Amino acid sequence: MAGLVPAIHVLQYPHMAGGYVYFLTNRPNGVLYVGVTSDLVRRIFEHRSGFVDGFTKRYGLKRLVYFEHFDDIRTAIQREHTIKHWPRAWKIRKIIAANPNWDDLYDTIVQ
Repeated sequence: MAGLVPAIHVLQYPHMAGGYVYFLTNRPNGVLYVGVTSDLVRRIFEHRSGFVDGFTKRYGLKRLVYFEHFDDIRTAIQREHTIKHWPRAWKIRKIIAANPNWDDLYDTIVQ
């Protein structure tokens, strides 16, 4: 049998039920990063603490300015892939529509 047996896959990844697509930046109209995760609070904490090497750490991207929640992680992953192919102007419009002041939304998700 090819692939994972569904019952085993569910047991191995019980936290993978839902997912989030999120945008990080360093300042309003600054560098943008689009990511996906099953645990938004944990992942943003990792970015803010510098635990994640790479693009976000190199450019100091710690401000959560936008996120979307999905019931299925696979849908979130597909959405991330779609958004990463958008022009920058579309991403900016998405942020401004939901968060016109480019406020850091991290405190709103940590409750």
